[in-house]
Amino acid sequence: MAAEPISKFNARSAAGYERSMGRWSRRMAPGIVAYANLGDAKAVIDVGCGTGSLLFELAKNPQFEHVFGIDASDAFVAAAREASSDPRLDVRQGDAAAMPYADNEFDAALSQLVLQFVPDPVKALSEMRRITKPGGVVTAAVWNSYGGRSDQRMFWDIAALLDPVAATARNANCFRPMTGKGDITRGMQAVGLQEITESITTITMDFENFEDYWSPIAAGDGTLGKYATSLDPAALDRLRSAVMDAYCAGQPDGERNFACTAQVARGIVIK
Repeated sequence: MAAEPISKFNARSAAGYERSMGRWSRRMAPGIVAYANLGDAKAVIDVGCGTGSLLFELAKNPQFEHVFGIDASDAFVAAAREASSDPRLDVRQGDAAAMPYADNEFDAALSQLVLQFVPDPVKALSEMRRITKPGGVVTAAVWNSYGGRSDQRMFWDIAALLDPVAATARNANCFRPMTGKGDITRGMQAVGLQEITESITTITMDFENFEDYWSPIAAGDGTLGKYATSLDPAALDRLRSAVMDAYCAGQPDGERNFACTAQVARGIVIK
């Protein structure tokens, strides 16, 4: 029997991840770091670091003496290592639910837009608590998939009208674990974190034109791309035409802006 995957995120390459999500993760990262309020932390870790969006935002702070990252994807780890020569950085491949770090090794553990793709997100939160020192901070942010991703809902609602299979995929995507209001808080409570707060953070996704929106989907990246590239050519053409019509909304093709919201929660380790 095949081993359970340590990440369910669908990306065919580091470049594909950048097109589908990395550029937006970078836009969100400063707000997540500010919300974490890391005080005088010296050693921090980005759990599920991808190609480095949050990792490099953390590294902008000279007070951090050690900035670690861990991700399930070898390709993402290689891209993050390639992107920076900062000697404080240590980026490794590994499982968020079974991390190769000692107890109490870090002053803070952060995770951005990752927990919804981990097969056991509560176990990942437990690991983040385990590797964080008493008094340290655990912070996690996850897209609100049902109401906070207007760019994706446009795609999925149109696809669901055209294809019952897409309706099933949409419904599963809208209610991924950890994506609803209060979900991260309940996960943090389950692993014993204290003084938990939860809020939202919102960014805008700015697309130059429909091709900028569609090209990562057509390349097969992300959950939208995984579905789209499963279609036969005629069905894909129908879907593309219908989504483009919604994107343009009766106006010439061009720049469009989508407000997208994530839930973010912060807890303190008390052991």
